[in-house]
Amino acid sequence: MRTANGGQRARASPPASPVDPSLNVWQFPLRSRNLKDHFAKQSSVITFLWVLHIQLIKQSRQEQFHVQMAIFAKPVGSERTEMRMQQTCSGSETEGSIPSQQGSGSRGSNACCFCWCCCCSCSCLTVRNQEDQRPQRASHELRTDIPACEESPTPTLEEVCAWAQSFDNLMVTPAGRNAFREFLRTEFSEENMLFWMACEELKREANQSTIEEKAKMIYEDYISILSPKEVSLDSRVREGINRNMVDPSQHIFDDAQLQIYTLMHRDSYPRFMNSTVYKDLLKSLAERSGEA
Repeated sequence: MRTANGGQRARASPPASPVDPSLNVWQFPLRSRNLKDHFAKQSSVITFLWVLHIQLIKQSRQEQFHVQMAIFAKPVGSERTEMRMQQTCSGSETEGSIPSQQGSGSRGSNACCFCWCCCCSCSCLTVRNQEDQRPQRASHELRTDIPACEESPTPTLEEVCAWAQSFDNLMVTPAGRNAFREFLRTEFSEENMLFWMACEELKREANQSTIEEKAKMIYEDYISILSPKEVSLDSRVREGINRNMVDPSQHIFDDAQLQIYTLMHRDSYPRFMNSTVYKDLLKSLAERSGEA
């Protein structure tokens, strides 16, 4: 294109690109700031998820490590009886289904919250599978050594009538304890009487090694939360027993024994007085006395 005076006008060059490809992107403050914020947000989210995962795994391991120290309140009375009935009814089904549950089917149910695909064998699976197997082994071992009933002569009519006057009169005689134990067996709470009798036997021991051995057996049979014959104790008594198990004595279970004695007195004893076990025994003795 020519100008008015005959000269030639130079062509206008196109505007320069705002971004030179040869330059580093981090040289531009605006874009650099956006990219840094983007990566910072992603990093913070990943860090948060990882820390949460670690905390959950650590909490699970601590709970399993302190499983003997954990306190679980158990129901008493009718609710406890119902639980015992359900455990007894489902005992045979549980024993038959244990081997099949250890295969691939148990992986999905025991997987932790971060094992979405259930394709890994994490520590949560190992700990929980071991915990699931322990109660069945303990149940099989402990049910075979239930003490037999005490040897006692046939009670008289006066003795049986005295049982209705106070709970102490019932518990002081072997015949009364046997009759009461038979009733507790129908309510699936026989372990209360067995624990009380084991504590009485421990008090009569004098050898320290025998005391330690029997105290350990009582703890495993009636205090441990893994035992099928665990008795219902409050947290204060249970914590005291756990502290004293380091050096047990004859009276380590005195508080627990008193608590179970009170539980049987207030909860089971009134029902025993109205049960067919007591009424049938009282009726049979009355008939014998009338015939004589």
